[in-house]
Amino acid sequence: MKNAGRMGIHYMQKLHASNVPKELVEKGQNRVIEASLTLIRERAKLKGELVRALGGAVASTSLLGVPLGHNSSFLQGPAFAPPRIREAMWCGSTNSTTEEGKELDDPRILTDVGDVPVQELRDAGVDDDRLMSIISESVKLVMEENPLRPLVLGGDHSISYPVVRAVSEKLGGPIDILHLDAHPDIYDAFEGNKYSHASSFARIMEGGYARRLLQVGIRSINKEGREQGKRFGVEQYEMQTYSQDRQFLENLKLGEGVKGVYISVDVDCMDPAFAPGVSHIEPGGLSFRDVLNILHNLQADVVGADVVEFNPQRDTVDGMTAMVAAKLVRELTAKISK
Repeated sequence: MKNAGRMGIHYMQKLHASNVPKELVEKGQNRVIEASLTLIRERAKLKGELVRALGGAVASTSLLGVPLGHNSSFLQGPAFAPPRIREAMWCGSTNSTTEEGKELDDPRILTDVGDVPVQELRDAGVDDDRLMSIISESVKLVMEENPLRPLVLGGDHSISYPVVRAVSEKLGGPIDILHLDAHPDIYDAFEGNKYSHASSFARIMEGGYARRLLQVGIRSINKEGREQGKRFGVEQYEMQTYSQDRQFLENLKLGEGVKGVYISVDVDCMDPAFAPGVSHIEPGGLSFRDVLNILHNLQADVVGADVVEFNPQRDTVDGMTAMVAAKLVRELTAKISK
């Protein structure tokens, strides 16, 4: 996977070695970018038209996959997650009704606009600055088709930055964020990478895209993580005090005075007993029911969400973590759609 993650770099090295004119390279990249955005745009239009024709939906969840793994500091397996999550969602081992009683086979509740073709873009030599912009633009294309709201399937946690940026910019102001994770992901530039999956929330807070950031499930945090949290006014709830914080966290009310609430769920927020298929195994986390209690009881207008850091390459043979990620997507869908 490490070699696959560097294909875009190798492609550019070959072009430079062959003395291909820069203008020709850029023209080719622009064509690939436009084709990628056109694919998302047309799918979103079709799904938006369908939902509007059926009527009755104030907000409707639309899945968007972002199979990006190269900004992971350890393993790149999360790039393979979106198709595995979709497979688990519709595998037939359970029905299509969420715990809150919404039917996922109703297109007014859930549609799917496919994936941003991350690897194809990197193969064309598109760098991370442009790639992040393409992800943001893809999210905005979904949001343009009212009443569609994005639920993004990662991918590593670096995707949250361009997604949140797009949601905030599209809505015209900051949002509140509920972030469930074992790690705060708020390093300034982890290992020198400003787009590292461990730095996504530093970029979000620097950009002014969030008014309030609550991080829940934290149990792997160092001095820089705490200092960055204080710098940005982040509310960090560590697992060592979860029993004291439970009543508050399971009865949250967010979003008053801002454009809405965004939920980011890193699958490793849970104890690995519930979700072993993650890159960074950190014992002592939330139970799956803890997570659902937080999500179900949250009082908020949820305008977008993501589920990230599921690594199929570390899952059990029977795909237990895939089913966990799929269930999270199903329940988030119910939270967003109305």
